[in-house]
Amino acid sequence: MSDPHLFRQAWGKFATGVTVITTFQPDGEVHGMTANGICSVSLDPLLALVCAGHNTASYPFIKESKRFAINILKMEQLAIAQYFARPTEKKTGDVEVSFTMSPHGGAIVDGSLAHMDCHVVAETVAGDHTIFIGEVDQIDVGSGDPLIFFEGKFGQLASSDAS
Repeated sequence: MSDPHLFRQAWGKFATGVTVITTFQPDGEVHGMTANGICSVSLDPLLALVCAGHNTASYPFIKESKRFAINILKMEQLAIAQYFARPTEKKTGDVEVSFTMSPHGGAIVDGSLAHMDCHVVAETVAGDHTIFIGEVDQIDVGSGDPLIFFEGKFGQLASSDAS
């Protein structure tokens, strides 16, 4: 028998990077959510996917705008990850986040470790989520240490200097 709590606990054992998925509200304001439900899909064409829960504020914005950017965060961007993990009503502007608009119209989190600006080419409903597949319009890669997520907590990789 399936157990949603055990399912979440099992997936918590899978260490992931941390991203902020950005898109736009109908009024043109940037909207973001912290997510690790992302994946590369294809190299030809370049495709990536984002999973958005139907109960999230992000879901209708991605569905309507047909655009999202995947911003892979650095360890120093922990406050940004925590901010965008909050419910919409608790995103009060108390964390400064700066964005650069890509030439294709995506909102890029300044200083992110890497980002991919995508336009939606397909969507599939899967349970209580929609899988949005986006073709990558722009990629930039920076440097730094990644922010990771494991067992419900943010963290960092162990130093490679350890002996």
